[in-house]
Amino acid sequence: MNKCRLSLFAAVILAIPAVWLMRNHSSHAQAQAPASAVPVTATPAKVQDVPVFLRGLGTVQAFNTVEIKAQVNGMLTAIPVQEGQEVHQGDIVAEIDPRPYQATLDQVTAQRAEDAAQLQSAQLDLQRYQHLAKSQFAPVQQVDDQQATVNKLVAAIQADTAAIETAQINLDYCTIRAPINGRVSFHQTDIGNLIQTASQSGIVSITQDKPISVVFTLAESQLPRIQKAMASGMLPVAVYASDDKTRLADGQLLTPNNAIDASTGTIQLKATFPNDDDALWPGEFVNARLHVDTLHQAVTVPVAAVQHGPNGLFVYTVKPDNTVQAQAIDVAYQDDAIAVIAKGMTSGENVVLSGQSRLAPGIRVALDTGKPAPGGDS
Repeated sequence: MNKCRLSLFAAVILAIPAVWLMRNHSSHAQAQAPASAVPVTATPAKVQDVPVFLRGLGTVQAFNTVEIKAQVNGMLTAIPVQEGQEVHQGDIVAEIDPRPYQATLDQVTAQRAEDAAQLQSAQLDLQRYQHLAKSQFAPVQQVDDQQATVNKLVAAIQADTAAIETAQINLDYCTIRAPINGRVSFHQTDIGNLIQTASQSGIVSITQDKPISVVFTLAESQLPRIQKAMASGMLPVAVYASDDKTRLADGQLLTPNNAIDASTGTIQLKATFPNDDDALWPGEFVNARLHVDTLHQAVTVPVAAVQHGPNGLFVYTVKPDNTVQAQAIDVAYQDDAIAVIAKGMTSGENVVLSGQSRLAPGIRVALDTGKPAPGGDS
């Protein structure tokens, strides 16, 4: 029994050095194994022409807006246009009962005819009195009185003519026509209501939406740059939906406003758009992009490559040995997709697009040969 215990104890003593040697060899092998490369996507810096845009929040405004109101009193008998209908200048949009105004026109027309008949008789009498006065068979006083009667009737006919014109205007006001091309609003008054010019709020409104305008704001510091660009010609303006990705329309800058808003330090600008496809609607909020310049042969990288560090902006560039280094850069301009490098890079250098959070200078990387990632995970 004692011999067995001694044999087991001896075996354990001999096994301890062997285990230690095996563990030491494994640790040494792991220390000697190279660290695995960090997978990243990269793309080379490119040289290209880059358009420069100034961005501002804008509101779509109708080119013209007209509130249709009656100019005579009466009952509203018809609204021939549908709500939301596109109308052209001269189209009938509302009708008021014309019968009282037609009667007035007939009355003053008849009055002028009566006065015209009296004038004709008075002129004949004047001719007779003038002939008799030459032969001294009629006194001069009678000729003068008859001349005054003729003059009075001439004036009466002129007044009748003015009254006819007034009555005709009022009759024409009973048929209300569109003064501009545009879209009709909801009906604000229903057929059968008595229209009073002194108290009515309106029948319909018409907004001109072809063309249409967009008013947007930019910082006042951008005004000299805009004025300089305008001196070279018309400036293109593109507007996008609220997601700032869906392009709605393309137009041209019309003018800046005539004063800067002192309370906000901004300047309003107005742009016009054909809007033939009705993509823009009055009152809509849009994002406007004003094209003021083009940077020619600029070194560019995707925006996803640009990182923010304690000492400023930088990118990770991939060296020929597949290690990375942090390269400090100056960005002259950037938009949603690319950044223009003013200093710190040259064309052709590979920059890391994704995986930056696991990188440090000197780390080895494995380049993904697939499509570059759309953005980094810094």
